Amino acid sequence: MATLGETAQAYEPHSKVQNIADLEFVQLDADITTVSGTNQEGKDFEYNVIEVDGMKFRVPSSVLEQIKTLKAAKPELKKVKVVKSGTGMSTSYQTIPLD
Repeated sequence: MATLGETAQAYEPHSKVQNIADLEFVQLDADITTVSGTNQEGKDFEYNVIEVDGMKFRVPSSVLEQIKTLKAAKPELKKVKVVKSGTGMSTSYQTIPLD
């Protein structure tokens, strides 16, 4: 069992995870991992992140779907730009091919 002090030292608040739209562009060969979190109601959830220059960026499932569509049309695609609009539950993303 971990102590409160050990847990506090390992704690990484959600604010340290940026959004993929905060990046100037995204290389599609970036490694993606699934991490777990707890929402404000105490329910567990999972989300995808990539790491760029030591920082973590959340990748919404809608962006993954758009990249899948883009790659089907252009298999050699190497990078994209993700544009975010709206906030909260009305957030939407547009994924733009760059090469």
